[in-house]
Amino acid sequence: MAGGIVTVASGVMSPLIGKLTALMGDEYNKFKGVRKQASFLQKELSAMNAALQKLELMDEDLDPTVKDWRDHVREMSYNMENCIDDFIRQSQAGDAKVGFIKKTARHIKKLRWRLRIADQMEELKNLAIEANARRQRYKIDDWKPSSSSVVVDPRIPALYQEASTLVGIDGPREEVATLLLDSRKDVKVVSIVGFGGLGKTTLAKEVYYKIGSQFDCKACISVSQRPDMTDLLMNLQKKLGMKDPKSSRAAGKVDDIIEELRKHLKKKRYLIVVDDVWDVSAWNIIKCAFPEDGNGSRVLVTTRLERVAGTACQNDRGGIYKLEPLSEENSKMLLLKRVFGSGHGCPPQLEELMAEILRKCHGLPLAVITISSLLANEGKSRKGWESIRDSLGVQSATNPTMEQMNDILNLSYMHLPAHLRACFLYFGMYPEDSLILRDDLIRQWVAESFISNLYVQDQEDIGMSYFNELVNRSMVQQFELDNGQVVCSVHDMLLDLILSKCAQDNFASVAYSYQDMTKLHGREYKIRRLSLSSMAGCRATYGSDIVVSMSQVRSFTLLRNSMPNLLLFKYVRVLRIRQDHGDEESLDLTAIGQLFQLRYLYVSGPYVIHLPAELHRLVYLETLDIRRTRCMSIPSDMVHMPRLFYLGIKIGDMLPEWIGNMKSLRSLEIWPDYKSKERNLNVMKGIIGLGMLTDLRELTIDVRSLEKSEVDALASSIGKLCNLNYIRFSGRCIEGSRLGSLSNPFRQIEEFHGVIWYFPRVPIWMCGLYCLRILELQVEETSTEEVQLLGELPSLVQFSFRSSRIPKKRAMLGTRLFPIVEHFEFQSEEDVMVYLGFEAGAMPNLRTLGLGDKKWDGNIPVGLEHLLCLEKIQLHGPNSGDDAIVSAFRDALSVQPNHPSIEHWHPEGSAHVMRPAI
Repeated sequence: MAGGIVTVASGVMSPLIGKLTALMGDEYNKFKGVRKQASFLQKELSAMNAALQKLELMDEDLDPTVKDWRDHVREMSYNMENCIDDFIRQSQAGDAKVGFIKKTARHIKKLRWRLRIADQMEELKNLAIEANARRQRYKIDDWKPSSSSVVVDPRIPALYQEASTLVGIDGPREEVATLLLDSRKDVKVVSIVGFGGLGKTTLAKEVYYKIGSQFDCKACISVSQRPDMTDLLMNLQKKLGMKDPKSSRAAGKVDDIIEELRKHLKKKRYLIVVDDVWDVSAWNIIKCAFPEDGNGSRVLVTTRLERVAGTACQNDRGGIYKLEPLSEENSKMLLLKRVFGSGHGCPPQLEELMAEILRKCHGLPLAVITISSLLANEGKSRKGWESIRDSLGVQSATNPTMEQMNDILNLSYMHLPAHLRACFLYFGMYPEDSLILRDDLIRQWVAESFISNLYVQDQEDIGMSYFNELVNRSMVQQFELDNGQVVCSVHDMLLDLILSKCAQDNFASVAYSYQDMTKLHGREYKIRRLSLSSMAGCRATYGSDIVVSMSQVRSFTLLRNSMPNLLLFKYVRVLRIRQDHGDEESLDLTAIGQLFQLRYLYVSGPYVIHLPAELHRLVYLETLDIRRTRCMSIPSDMVHMPRLFYLGIKIGDMLPEWIGNMKSLRSLEIWPDYKSKERNLNVMKGIIGLGMLTDLRELTIDVRSLEKSEVDALASSIGKLCNLNYIRFSGRCIEGSRLGSLSNPFRQIEEFHGVIWYFPRVPIWMCGLYCLRILELQVEETSTEEVQLLGELPSLVQFSFRSSRIPKKRAMLGTRLFPIVEHFEFQSEEDVMVYLGFEAGAMPNLRTLGLGDKKWDGNIPVGLEHLLCLEKIQLHGPNSGDDAIVSAFRDALSVQPNHPSIEHWHPEGSAHVMRPAI
């Protein structure tokens, strides 16, 4: 259905106008009264919408009466859309072949419904007339914005860079490392203390990467203001490479988890970073997990509170590092690098303005980075720079405070275009320190109608451009995990800003307790989006006031809590249910079949879920993600869902036989449920059917249960997916000769994660994938010529290559090979260190180099000094942490300008990597 996007200030006004326009079409000819009222409303609301669009970017300048009118119209638009949705649903309900009595009763019911709809439309008409009269009385149309919005220049580089490139971090990093690496044998705790925006987390992680290779095991965890100690400690288990916490009998019991951690760390020299500790009581629990064995273990804590810092260090003042703001010179260099790509050379006409702006940033890296993004949008325009300087206000010229820091961050929000504001505020639906899957977030934006649907371009592609704009504007950080997934997060100070804006504009509400929900119920406006987390006292029932509060919710996130009655959510578009740990329990989702507006469903946790027998009524459902649960049965009519673009499921055994009928799918993730005792006898039919999904763009599939004939059939099927741009295989290693012999498949592929698909040699077709950006490949044997052919791929940025056998002749990589690769990993059972060499100018953009073989013979690759952009080396293998190998690499890298860090990964260890996403 045609319509514009949902915005923060105007709510669903644009989509509502689109629906009213649709009601005037031929499909609703028999509802003449409704069509007449819809025509009137469409004209009235269009006039109001034009005024709202003017006010969209003027939050700080609005007169209270104007702001009140805007808020009233926003809430009115939500209520009107609900009414229209009810009408559309009822009007589309078909008559079944029933008996005379039932048919008569249904006819009477419809007459009553039409009368009720007529009354409601008349009421909506009166509301619109009243709102428009207020618009004219307040002279809303005469208001003008004080400044224009900033448009993102697509050439601006992404915000996140390796922390080692940040100006002024070298000195603090060396000082903190020195504090940690003294001669003490007992556990030593060092605290980094400073107020928000100074870069405590960045500094701690830099120290972590610098000295981590000197410890037997290491991990980095975030605490946050409202820590769930069970989640936090289980996360520490995961980071330390311990067994899957979900399988532990101690899951959910803090004291048992602590005991397991102590046993794991006992007699090991460990390094733990505990980031963002807000409370002494939280620290007192966390520290119990760190045993004292006299091995020289170290713990690094970051906090804003000196009281916490002192307690963590046992009041050893020598263990506290107070982080200071950037110097004037370093602030200047950081700003110039962000704005002009160089630490030198500010245009003369901007020198004085730059100095004034930097004085108002007080040396806070977060403030400098945020302001830099705004200045980059203005280019070298003196008028634009003056506007930003004046927007900061005179109050920011005094000593830095949290309030002034918020003023700077608020300025960035005020410069966001209207189409990005709702997307940015949606981060408020996630808890602090969340790592949010980028693609999943974008699917939620689409379901919420935050993404324009007026263009031919795919909405998820547009959503990706929205996301990139937020990254470019320094509002969001994105990372890539070691499993290839791209995640994102927002700084905790930006999250504070988001939550305040959400409350101010009634955009989203967050509740952590029954008392929070009671307060929300008493507010002036209805709750439209709700995130409910750890709600103590509500496991058994939800009070009547809470039930009323939920009745208008359009987006609902439930974290670690009992499930309310789904029928409460009549208008819900987005439904997310997540439980991270606990015993497996049954979750009844049969009621979702009646949630007519549902567009996105995500369930994750130790659940056995029960779906309704039929899903065909969910005509708007776009995303169904239940792959992290067990599902008792999949409704057979799923194939008839016309808008289902993303499907993620765990199913009895591989591909269901009906998968070939789901022609609407753009993304498919399918995992076998190994607890299921039944094998699908028609699995071959499902594999063949996969080849019929020619519009599929993304495929993630677990292949461990396939037999040889099924593997060959799967290779043939995926070779037919001509629009595929992402593929990931998981499970056991399988032989891939059939896939390797295909004729020119995947011409548009951008990411190939196929390290478990074991090819005899590099497939010929792979050397012609000119769109390929990320490649993970495993071969039995390779040649230097094949490596060089892969090095000619023009778009390749990330390359992970494993080969059992490599040539004895050294492969010297030259200037024409791998021109834009930033991350390169090469592993073999033979001597990779001898095989690889780098000529001058080789891999000019390489930042991370990963090397691994089973046994190190004392060699290192020649030409490492030529990798001028190198920032990190990751060594894989059982002896990768030996002092000799680390020392050899340090000597070879001593002349490197970036002083690359060295990490070692033991096969049994767990190194959870977050690097800048590509």
